[in-house]
Amino acid sequence: MIFDNKFGMFIHWGPYATLGLHEQALARYNIPYDEYESMAMQFNPTEYDPEKWVLLAKQSGMKYICFTAKHHDGFCMWDTKLTDYNIMNTPYGKDTLKMLSEACKKHDMLLSLYYSNPDWNYEYGYNPESKSHQWGAKYKNKVDTQKLRDFIKAQVTELLTNYGPIYTFFWDIPPCIEDLSLNELVRSLQPGIYINDRGWSEGDFSTPEREYQAEGSERFTRMTEACNSVGQQSWGYRAGEDFYTKRHLCCAIDRFMAQGASYLLNVGPDAKGVVTRDYEKNLMKVADWYNRMNGCLENADEDNFDYGICHNKYIANIKDGKTYLHFYEGLISTSVALKNYPSEPKSVKLMNSGENLKYDMILLPEFIDMSKNKQDKLLHIYGIDTDKFSDEPIIIEIIW
Repeated sequence: MIFDNKFGMFIHWGPYATLGLHEQALARYNIPYDEYESMAMQFNPTEYDPEKWVLLAKQSGMKYICFTAKHHDGFCMWDTKLTDYNIMNTPYGKDTLKMLSEACKKHDMLLSLYYSNPDWNYEYGYNPESKSHQWGAKYKNKVDTQKLRDFIKAQVTELLTNYGPIYTFFWDIPPCIEDLSLNELVRSLQPGIYINDRGWSEGDFSTPEREYQAEGSERFTRMTEACNSVGQQSWGYRAGEDFYTKRHLCCAIDRFMAQGASYLLNVGPDAKGVVTRDYEKNLMKVADWYNRMNGCLENADEDNFDYGICHNKYIANIKDGKTYLHFYEGLISTSVALKNYPSEPKSVKLMNSGENLKYDMILLPEFIDMSKNKQDKLLHIYGIDTDKFSDEPIIIEIIW
């Protein structure tokens, strides 16, 4: 399997959606274990239709879905034989992961799985070696990381045996214990799978999240998958969520993908299994911009030519013989000036609108150097309706 950078949908979904607070509500809101677990076992998402999720992802230009098979609360969203704390023992009683895998197969959508190393319900789920997300463990006085690893191996075997081809495996919360056998097991069960770097040994790709900013605008030297959610406060469903702006998300997606990374954008379905109108509306704002880019963010090569663009931050890529200039923070004016260019363009297009842009090779007064006897003409691309697209990054396509 050859890795290409892709746009994907992250889905955080579990019984915590019933509370409408946060995917870690058990710990963050200090809910009594008995109360939370009783609520979880009554989980009944009667309107769950994974085909709708898959079609929403496709409509958004996404190529894969990463699903939270198990989050920190330990509740399993598949038919596991390792614990009774799973979806099969609820009033719903259906294997939600199996249903999603079938919908993905039907619509040619790649499926990835998220799996939490912390397990707040499992008897030996507490790992004192890890410095993160251990506060919710029910049994803090029981420590046996070997039993925990054996339990995880058995669950991973189920996940990677019973649900068809899996594109990537997303471990969450580094355990701070090295055990090469965990990733070896994953690879033996799913040859060609990609594994992230939050597990028990070094994986294939790194996973910056939320507001991470890479230094400069150079391409990533390692396979990378960035992620964020449409909601600022929670990854799981949150009633009355605070949503990121379209500009904030689109600028991040453009910058990461122009640098060669994949990008997972998360939604949190509600307790019924529905991606609510608010979540869908905010997702579709991003999707509208992404689809207008006509695939130029995926599988492009770095363009090392120094265009000497003035005033605006940009990343240059090449795809199918075309140059794409990604102005991931937008433009400061209605024009772009290139001090260097390989030849006169055959065409210049604004991807945001699909319209051809005007250009000329002229002297621009701002750049005239009176100390020089001969002035160089700049490639001047002008008449760009930047205000119309002020809430999204600008991408310009040039055919030389």
